[in-house]
Amino acid sequence: MTDILDAPIASALDAAPLEIDRLGPGFGATVHGVDLATADDATVAAVRQALTDHKVLFFADQRLDPDSQIALGNRLGRLTASHPVVPGLDEAHAEIYALDSADNGFADVWHTDVTFVKRPPLGSILRAVALPPQGGDTNWADLELAFASLSEPVQRLAEQLTAVHDGTREFGYYLAQRRQGEGSLWEGERFRRLDPVEHPVVRVHPETGRRSLFVNPGFVSHIVGVSDAESRHLLDLFYAHITKPEHIVRHRWRPGDVAMWDNRATVHYANRDYGDARRVMHRITLRGDEPFGVDALR
Repeated sequence: MTDILDAPIASALDAAPLEIDRLGPGFGATVHGVDLATADDATVAAVRQALTDHKVLFFADQRLDPDSQIALGNRLGRLTASHPVVPGLDEAHAEIYALDSADNGFADVWHTDVTFVKRPPLGSILRAVALPPQGGDTNWADLELAFASLSEPVQRLAEQLTAVHDGTREFGYYLAQRRQGEGSLWEGERFRRLDPVEHPVVRVHPETGRRSLFVNPGFVSHIVGVSDAESRHLLDLFYAHITKPEHIVRHRWRPGDVAMWDNRATVHYANRDYGDARRVMHRITLRGDEPFGVDALR
């Protein structure tokens, strides 16, 4: 189901072994001994495979700058623009989305990046640029584990559902007022409006075949074909289940930290608990594919 043009440049067949500390049985890992700025092709291939295996990876003491962060992304896959609505860091780094708390750059709602487009990003790579003295941790939840730990009747129900993802609530004002209706060029399309899109509530991972509960409160407006009350109750059930503590890993940022995550199987939330201190993060995203559900397997 994956477009061959969007397949990762690094091949798992050429992967080198990594020194990995797992944070859970199947979710989250810290990778040691890798310099992301100078890693050879075999190491980059191993990192790409580990991203699929563990869903979120953490790297300490990295020396990335805007140029080398973009170069890393291009070795792992194909980069998107910074965001469909928000411009890049500057003309030379149009792929970097700068999340600056001084400019309302917060992410304090559970979300999966940019699910309000037809082909949401495959994954994201985030590096710490400026950190508050305390606070500002980021949490990730495992959508595959969330689906697997639902009861079987609820799994069957979820597999039949479709959700509407709408970026208007988070970015409609920004597009209209700060960009005057002229958004970014995203995969060949100029974003001048935010039309809602539909994705299956249960997404099948295109590389592993594993199933995820692919909904998030940041961008999902409702479930198709049910009443408003039913939609609210179903989404409340899914969100409460996704964010159970046993589905979550939490990262306390330090200078030089880099995190990368599989956007097809996770949601995340950045704690906004640092008052007036400044927090700046630089994110890039890898081009993804159109989500498909279990019907495509039949």
